[in-house]
Amino acid sequence: MRLTTQTDYALRTLMYLASVPGRSTAGHIAQLYGISTSHVARVVNLLARMGFVRSIRGVGGGIELARAPESIRIGEVILAFEGSVHLLDCIGTEDVCVIQPFCRLKGVLAEAERLQRDYLNSVTLADVIPSREKLVELTVAGAGPAPDADSSDG
Repeated sequence: MRLTTQTDYALRTLMYLASVPGRSTAGHIAQLYGISTSHVARVVNLLARMGFVRSIRGVGGGIELARAPESIRIGEVILAFEGSVHLLDCIGTEDVCVIQPFCRLKGVLAEAERLQRDYLNSVTLADVIPSREKLVELTVAGAGPAPDADSSDG
């Protein structure tokens, strides 16, 4: 499976928001990762519609996680952005191949998908949060805005 850029940005956005206390902006996240602000803004909009983040307008607004990092499963985010991801069409659809009724490869690949899905659903956002120190190192190196130095590790 290869994830789309949109899913990549969604995972990176969630990791950033879980790493720093308080709210951030799509611009801060884009600057840190060196990616397009408009792409991050589109991903944030989808993340908000899916219930992963909250978007607060106005003075002091920004974006923040809508759920605890421990309750967000990596597999859940990937499924929300990618939909059903099959290694071959025959795993999710009937009558796409003449040997499908007796093909053993289909079962092997279906099991591989199940193992991958189970593993990704066993990992939470809390398990993959980068350390606050690493983010500070990135910002000091000029990659993005420095997280609030007075806050505790996320």
